[in-house]
Amino acid sequence: MLAETFSFLNDALVQPFAAILLFRFHAGWLRAPMRNPLGEFLMALTDFAVLRARRFITPAWGIDRATLLLAFGVELLYLGIFLWVQGYAFDPFPLAGLLAWTAVKLLKISVYLLFATLIAEAILSWVNPHTPLAPMLFAFNSPFLRPLRRHIPPVGNVDLSVLVLLLLCQLVLIVPVGGLEQAVTRLL
Repeated sequence: MLAETFSFLNDALVQPFAAILLFRFHAGWLRAPMRNPLGEFLMALTDFAVLRARRFITPAWGIDRATLLLAFGVELLYLGIFLWVQGYAFDPFPLAGLLAWTAVKLLKISVYLLFATLIAEAILSWVNPHTPLAPMLFAFNSPFLRPLRRHIPPVGNVDLSVLVLLLLCQLVLIVPVGGLEQAVTRLL
């Protein structure tokens, strides 16, 4: 009963917070405008940790290292709690495996974030193309869609590059990320 409670709280609070921090990192990296209701909400939700971490960890090469390291730390905490709830005997402590698994999980979450922003942008382009979220979603997706749009022409004024990128995201999740995840779990 207690293990179920910890597992639920871990899945409901810790994992989503890591995803939100990773979203914030990608927003800064891709220079996505965050002046919209969702962006301001995510910034307000994570400012308490990010602003404190930025005092000690400065940005480098245009990358917000503080937010990325916070996302890594929160995901590491999530996986540690996950293993503890599953009854993993931390003897010896699998630090290398846990660090590698955390990196793979962040890669997986990043692909899922791209997947979600692609679907959101596609739906909003049909329903409300002038929503305040549109510039942010465009900034997230355009670096990945631009190369595909050069090679895939519209068919009957329908842009199929989004569908192709969704399929590519799914393939990335199945083949390389899935293989990495299997390899890393053997280190535990």
